[in-house]
Amino acid sequence: MDATATVTPFSTLIRTASHEQHTEAETSTFMSDLLGGRLGVDAYTRYTEQLWFVYRALEEGAEALREDPVAGPFIQPELMRSAELERDLAHLRGADWREGLEPLPATAAYAARVAECARTWPAGYIAHHYTRYLGDLSGGQIIRDKAEKTWGFERKGDGVRFYVFEQITNPAAFKRGYRELLDGVNADDLEKQRIIEECKRAFALNTAVFRELGEVFPLSA
Repeated sequence: MDATATVTPFSTLIRTASHEQHTEAETSTFMSDLLGGRLGVDAYTRYTEQLWFVYRALEEGAEALREDPVAGPFIQPELMRSAELERDLAHLRGADWREGLEPLPATAAYAARVAECARTWPAGYIAHHYTRYLGDLSGGQIIRDKAEKTWGFERKGDGVRFYVFEQITNPAAFKRGYRELLDGVNADDLEKQRIIEECKRAFALNTAVFRELGEVFPLSA
């Protein structure tokens, strides 16, 4: 057995093990172009649409996991994003925002994997929960700030509500508490390694969505 697994907190293991994939997702061409103000609001809208499919899978799956001994502690209502995404989409696409809404193939694959873990593997679901929500609380704030400045959304208003966690008054303390949940996760070392691998898979699925968005919104040379 790896001796470090017993002394290094699981939250540290999971963060360091997925660092490379995390960086790859953050530095994708699409995200760089979006944050650099080189793409229009239509690209931001399309990205928000993709998020809705993923979070719908995450949050529809959450209900059944509330009492689960492994995933249950992570299901926290103040994190839920679907309602905020729907307000943003109504602002971006109009009242009939659901009409013609289609996931990209990579998004459909990502959402399907999240739903599968929620249904069959609660520990794997935690990997997706962690990569999404902790990312939203951290890097998501950079996206919100850029979106407000680039496309003139009202500060923390419609269009960027997805990034606003109104029920979390102290994000730093919340993230500390979340990492403590990870450190105490009800899983043995082998299962923890599987969670780490699923974390890497989650980042890869996310990166594939960015890649396809980049193909839909290429910058003209």
